[in-house]
Amino acid sequence: MEFIAIDFETANYDRASACSVALVRVKDGKPSERFYSLIKPPPGDFVFTYVHGITHHHVRNAKTFDGIWPKVRKFCQAAPLLVAHNATFDKSVLLSCCGHYGIEPPQLPFICTLKIARMVWPKLPRHSLDSVCAHLNIPLKHHEAASDAQASAQILLRAVDAGYALNQPPQRKSRLPKGRVRS
Repeated sequence: MEFIAIDFETANYDRASACSVALVRVKDGKPSERFYSLIKPPPGDFVFTYVHGITHHHVRNAKTFDGIWPKVRKFCQAAPLLVAHNATFDKSVLLSCCGHYGIEPPQLPFICTLKIARMVWPKLPRHSLDSVCAHLNIPLKHHEAASDAQASAQILLRAVDAGYALNQPPQRKSRLPKGRVRS
């Protein structure tokens, strides 16, 4: 089994404002290589410092996304897929950053460990990254990209151990309006 877990942290609500990225390559079912970088985002406020602790000061000498892109592209080159917890967010950050700098994004499928966790461990009261990690005893420094990417990789590996098949698409929950009952 081979894949790359990815996690971004953003400076603000603009999805192109990535201020850090982490990638974890899993090869033969084991994490084998890691990449982490701070990123100098486009000009704008750091709204989410309270979440991840990254400030303008931390990224003042960092490269912009287009500066780290060659390493990210090379890291992802041989991967069959990307994995993230709440993949919709990380995919949108990747696409927004690529779009901002006129970069062709990788054409890799994304798998969402949030959706997988809902399938594999449906009785958990919450399926947030920190909740799933606590349930599985996976170490986590939440909202630190390197730790979040490592945790996403571990969640997918544990899900596979629990019987999840990588070719099995996560099921969408059927949502009915309140007060309606299935017949």
